[in-house]
Amino acid sequence: MLTLKTVLEALKRETAGIPDVIITDAAIDSRKVLSGGLFIALPGENVDGHEYVEAAFARGAGIALVGREMPASVRVIDIREDKPAPTWEGVEAPFCLRVKDPLTAMQAIARYWRRQLPLRVIGVTGSVGKSTTKELAAEVLSRAYRTAKNPGNLNNEIGLPLSLLKSGGRQERAVLEMGFYIPGEIKQLCEIAQPQVGVVTNISHVHMERAGSLEAIVQGKMELVECLPPAPDGTAILNADEPLVMGMAEHTRARVFTYGLSPEADLWASDIEGLGLEGVRFVLHHRHMEMHVKVPLLGRHSVHTALRAAAVGFVEGMNWSQIAAGLLESKSQLRLVAVTGPHGSLLLDDTYNAAPSSVVAALNLLAELDGRRVAVLGDMLELGAYEEAGHRRVGARAAQVVDELVTVGPRAAWIAEEALRTGLSRDQVTEVEDSQAAIEFLQEQVAQGDIVLVKGSHGLRMDHIVAALEDVS
Repeated sequence: MLTLKTVLEALKRETAGIPDVIITDAAIDSRKVLSGGLFIALPGENVDGHEYVEAAFARGAGIALVGREMPASVRVIDIREDKPAPTWEGVEAPFCLRVKDPLTAMQAIARYWRRQLPLRVIGVTGSVGKSTTKELAAEVLSRAYRTAKNPGNLNNEIGLPLSLLKSGGRQERAVLEMGFYIPGEIKQLCEIAQPQVGVVTNISHVHMERAGSLEAIVQGKMELVECLPPAPDGTAILNADEPLVMGMAEHTRARVFTYGLSPEADLWASDIEGLGLEGVRFVLHHRHMEMHVKVPLLGRHSVHTALRAAAVGFVEGMNWSQIAAGLLESKSQLRLVAVTGPHGSLLLDDTYNAAPSSVVAALNLLAELDGRRVAVLGDMLELGAYEEAGHRRVGARAAQVVDELVTVGPRAAWIAEEALRTGLSRDQVTEVEDSQAAIEFLQEQVAQGDIVLVKGSHGLRMDHIVAALEDVS
């Protein structure tokens, strides 16, 4: 288990004479501290964790990592490198450990702690589908192993080490989502997590504004497979349907395991049948065996999610029945959920975020459903040079699917323009500036039997539209 001794060893500090302190958990939010937990006081743009150290202690934290002077009411043990070894006599929790930088210290502790664990780590990256893949892969693995995962979207240089520190040390597998914004970020995460298995979902123009180019995105995601150990211990699970992903096979020392919709892949799916809100049905093939599967995931694109989760199961030595149970009985939280809307309508809430490929996938699901199809589509952010082309791609698909289109935001005007150019009439398209205007329009227009898809980048706060329209009676 994680202890004060572990922390000091990780930071290469003297451990003689230290008290026996067990660390039960880790948190960067004082409101989420558990009794005996480690609170990491991180300075932020709007909130500085140092202001909440006393609140964390009041909630039961045993130790706080801090990087600055604290009030006299708080006991501080200075363990910075340029300071003499502290005297531990009479020290009892709670107390602060002062370090040069709490974030760097947290990462160092997580890196050291990871190496103490008899744990196999599965890293997941890609432009779209990381979170659902992580959730479903963890669900599958839990049928055979004690399995951990990073909660929510804790997938960056703060969230991933925090997730490892929250591990109690009993887990046998961990599925860790790894986000990418800048080159070198996934490499840093791999140095901390030491994954033996790497899953790459796909490559698209998401975050291209930050990355600079599609080539930079490929290079950034490829850091995962480059960091894997050589075969037989390491395995790269790659999407055989995406050439940019398959190109990564030449850049890894690990064994390559492929998945896709073609028999050339190691694991592949055929006979795909979208069942609308009932999920999707397909046949799973691996080696000389096949299995008929129905999974409670929405949309035909979810087959790739199921393939990735099944691939993780096979790589980790699971059998068909265990994998099938994980897929069929999954309780993984979906990003896209269906809720009741006004006047007996149905809202498809997919407001977490948006990229051209994920919006097209959501439109494909809408196409499977019976009723008057309404799409409420907002701006897609951080697409860089692909911004106009990405929005127009969505508009062209919307023209093939929807009976009514509502666009939200200035960039979404390209969606409307392309939909009008490729098939929709002017009375089928409404353009509004923001979510509030969309709410006011939809409250008047949505009718019984309508299927309303709501999707856009998080910055547009499209979730406000669903919250305003959802019928909670």
